[in-house]
Amino acid sequence: MGRTPPAEEPETGKPSGSAALPLGRHPRDLAALIAAIVVFVLCSLVARAATVNPVEAAIYQQLARIPPASRAVWQVLDWAGGWAGVVAVAAVAFYAKRIRVGLSCAAAGAVGWALARVADPLTGGRHVSPGVLGPGAGPLPAGIDPFPAPQAVMAAAVVAVAAPYLKTGYRRAGWALVVLVAVAGVHLGHNLPVDVFAGVFLGWGVGAAFHLAWGAPGRRTSAMAVFQALGQAGLEPVTVTPVRAHWRGPLQFVVTTAASAGTLRVEAVRRLRRRAGLWYRLRRLLASLEVEDEPPLSSTYHEAEHEALVTMLAERGGVPTPPVLLACRAPDGSALLVRRQIEGHRLTRLAPAEISESLLEALWGHIASLGDARIAHHDLRAKNVLVDVEGKPWLLNLTLSKAGATKARTDQDTAEALVSIASLVGVERAVLSAAKALPPDRLESALTYLQPLALPRRIRKQLRNQRVMLADLRESLADRIDRPLPIFRSPVRPSRVLGLLLIGAAVYTLLPQLATLPGVLDLLGQADWWWLAATVGTGLLAIALSAVSIRGASAAPLPFWYTTAAQFAAAFTGRTTPGGVGFFGINVAFMERLGIRRAQAVGVAMLNVAATGVIGGVWSVAGAFGLGSAGLVTNVSMPGGWPVFAAAGGVLAVGAAVLGSPWGRRRVVWPALRVMRDLAATMRQPRRALQLWGGAAAYLAVSGLGLVTSLAAFQPEVPVFAVITAFVIGHTFGHIVPTPGGLGAVESLTVGSLVALGIAPAGAVAAVLVSRVLTYWLPVLPGVAVFRYLQHRRIV
Repeated sequence: MGRTPPAEEPETGKPSGSAALPLGRHPRDLAALIAAIVVFVLCSLVARAATVNPVEAAIYQQLARIPPASRAVWQVLDWAGGWAGVVAVAAVAFYAKRIRVGLSCAAAGAVGWALARVADPLTGGRHVSPGVLGPGAGPLPAGIDPFPAPQAVMAAAVVAVAAPYLKTGYRRAGWALVVLVAVAGVHLGHNLPVDVFAGVFLGWGVGAAFHLAWGAPGRRTSAMAVFQALGQAGLEPVTVTPVRAHWRGPLQFVVTTAASAGTLRVEAVRRLRRRAGLWYRLRRLLASLEVEDEPPLSSTYHEAEHEALVTMLAERGGVPTPPVLLACRAPDGSALLVRRQIEGHRLTRLAPAEISESLLEALWGHIASLGDARIAHHDLRAKNVLVDVEGKPWLLNLTLSKAGATKARTDQDTAEALVSIASLVGVERAVLSAAKALPPDRLESALTYLQPLALPRRIRKQLRNQRVMLADLRESLADRIDRPLPIFRSPVRPSRVLGLLLIGAAVYTLLPQLATLPGVLDLLGQADWWWLAATVGTGLLAIALSAVSIRGASAAPLPFWYTTAAQFAAAFTGRTTPGGVGFFGINVAFMERLGIRRAQAVGVAMLNVAATGVIGGVWSVAGAFGLGSAGLVTNVSMPGGWPVFAAAGGVLAVGAAVLGSPWGRRRVVWPALRVMRDLAATMRQPRRALQLWGGAAAYLAVSGLGLVTSLAAFQPEVPVFAVITAFVIGHTFGHIVPTPGGLGAVESLTVGSLVALGIAPAGAVAAVLVSRVLTYWLPVLPGVAVFRYLQHRRIV
């Protein structure tokens, strides 16, 4: 009983009948092309230098030390990055009847190869002087080295073109293969690191240009695809209208049909919504009781089928939930879950006065029925409760549910519902309504799970003041059912364990440098005290300059003198707490006293730190290459041996996994994107931009002068810019370690940078330790006094 799909009408959302994947141009492709061009041009400027940069040579030497036993693997990877790989990818695409993809990959590989050949003579090639790479560093002969690396360009171009047609796992594997091809070119001696780095970005730009020229499939399921799937299932759709939903949730459509099915609600699932990452599991492991995790699923279609099954079981148990009509696949491969449309509003959309006691009692009755049917919802939030036009509650979103659940898991559902409902109507009303509908024994079991480590983040974040409200909820519930409060014990915290390990690693790294302790003590006895007095002055001046930076980070005006005083107080609170937590605390408290909202105050502090980090990172990279090109870096060396290389690879893999995890995206990636947007916004206000960026740069420069003056106290000649750059490198990367003041890491990195400049180890250790004491730790003492003064004046 099929019917001809109508032509597309944008005003009604009726889709056309084409079965092809929708192609389009995306702004991100233009941004990728511009970024690739900029990076390639910068790499070209580096490649035109008369000599190979010592930093680049050190990386080359390290990769050349990979054990020879793996050489065959690297040769295969290098071979696969060339024409053989392009032909293989195109052949696989043709075999899978993806003619367009195969032709695009073959063309991208050919264009990448041609661009690499054209770019090499235009940049003048890479001139490698004899012996610059060190003895035994690899088979790269002296003379001209191709720039950019052709294999890296071709591999990156093919992967970039094919990426939109692949699933997430295959895309990541493809880019991992590109990185391995680039490493193979360096290890085998065919290219230098800058050659392959530029090649990867050039290939990425080729892929972006192809997408801009001929289009690429997007990630959103179209109304057309939903129309076709429902038509094939015999539901006779008339209109398919996308509706606004949570950006991380599934796409949703409202469908009107000509059949008896009426109005339908369709969810298009393109990714699994199981978010139990490593950090989540670690928190659960440290909880004081056993907590069941969400059941895993194998695919998006499995997820849709699972929700359909559990929905039918819930209906059989007397739980009202929108009936499921169909679970199927759309032509673009996404899973569709079709259910009847129930008109109404989510519980979270209602004001507390609109939520009646009868509604709450009915909701608790449905939760009890769900537990009696031994179905665990796993996401029992107020947001997943629909109140229809008659005021009756319906339970939604059984995606994370589990049939045949244990009593312990249904008790977790009750605890999560208590937290969510209390966040809407208050603790007293939530407890009173639950006590009327549920027996005391059931609530006593749920009482055990009312602790932060037992609740997932999506539940905890609903509370405005998490620990206070949870404690109030526990106490009120215990009083209402006349049961004792459970005792929670979880003495171990992941942050404490991690902090101890990092401090131990930092101290272990610093101990070998202190082996020259007698020489250091002799130098201290011969120090020029006038230079050391100047060092103290630079430390105090740097704190005042940090006030300029933080004033630029704030859209609201901040008084200069009180802002400066707050930074002196932050020298006490921030430098004595891990990760600089006290710095945020003192500045947020100061800005709140001025009437700035807490969220905005936290954003100002983060923006200031981010600006200093960006300036430090750019200065570190540019300064390292600049010093290398000037011939001032003479002692650059990287740890050798296969274990070190394997450990570095492991660290990179763990870092990528953390950033790709839900926790990493939530705690690192998304806040970083917000901060970058704020940094870009300051550029539209010249005065703020000058204060923010100029203050951050001046803070680093003056702090670096403290290292210059302390080194001048021990030796007559000091390369000023080189020493300041060494300080910026140590300060920027050392403070990544979450120890108080970056203790251990900053000293180790700074000493290593000074030694690379040709400064004697004893002098480097003496200068670094003295400058850190006088410029970083000594200001803590006046910071204590200023902190007490600001407290007395109620400024913080």
